[in-house]
Amino acid sequence: MKTEWTTKDIPSQAGRRVLITGANSGIGWEAALELARQGAEIILPARTEAKANDAIARIRAQVPNAKLIPEILDLADLNSVHAFAKRVAEMFPGQSLDLLINNAGVMAVPTRELTVDGYERQFATNYLGPFALTALLFWSIKPQPGSRIVTVSSGVSNQGKIEFDNLQSQRRYSPMWQAYAQSKLADLVFQQELQRRLTAMGSPILSTGAHPGYAITNLQTTGPGENVPFLMRFGMMILKPLASQDAAHGALPTLYAATAPEATPGGYYGPSGFQELKGYPVPAKITAAAKDVALAQRLWAESERLTGVSFGALSDAA
Repeated sequence: MKTEWTTKDIPSQAGRRVLITGANSGIGWEAALELARQGAEIILPARTEAKANDAIARIRAQVPNAKLIPEILDLADLNSVHAFAKRVAEMFPGQSLDLLINNAGVMAVPTRELTVDGYERQFATNYLGPFALTALLFWSIKPQPGSRIVTVSSGVSNQGKIEFDNLQSQRRYSPMWQAYAQSKLADLVFQQELQRRLTAMGSPILSTGAHPGYAITNLQTTGPGENVPFLMRFGMMILKPLASQDAAHGALPTLYAATAPEATPGGYYGPSGFQELKGYPVPAKITAAAKDVALAQRLWAESERLTGVSFGALSDAA
């Protein structure tokens, strides 16, 4: 692959309909900006209409003719996920989506919180919500070459463990290295298993993944904020000037996974630099747990149980 892949390498997105979660800020917003620049029509949901409209205004300041559709979605609320997916299907009937990017997330929520559905907030927002959304919208995605489902994970997934007896952190809660890491590992397990099932079905849709490295976004403030443990805060202070990158560069692996013709089925991409913290998109490390087929099938079944949502025929392709 090209050693320094940039936004200049994004193919034309004219005629493509894209849905990006979490595109009102950070990496999602940067990805939406670049896809809009290349002509994509983008469905841009946020937790409030005001946030969605603000993001759209900021994109149109740079891309005046951008085709953008504001929407409301709270991934931590399964009722919101169902309602949003229904609106999308009604707005664009049939197989009408070319690209779904599951980007939205929260990081290192300081104390354990439960969603309205009774699930731990990070696991619900980062994993269960995107799992349900993908299932509900799967049959809206065009079954043709070029169609993709991109799941954004994290380099922290390498430290994660799927604890089936502690999925909701009910026995033990550690904001970053347990709860957040578990949720992002679950994303990567899902991304890999989804590709296995797509392949088994003979589907041309690709499941790809990405992580941004150490990108400075609002996750650092809306997640741990001032309550981050001292050692973690100290480490971030040391690493930030040496190994971090801005959100625009952090979005490159996602954009590569979403658009690069060279991206492969099940491909997972991250920054090229030391410890995958910064740099241009290259194939990223996939931890052994993410390749564990038995674990993936168990997590898939548990996710369908927890969300009450099934992929239908895709679920039978295991």
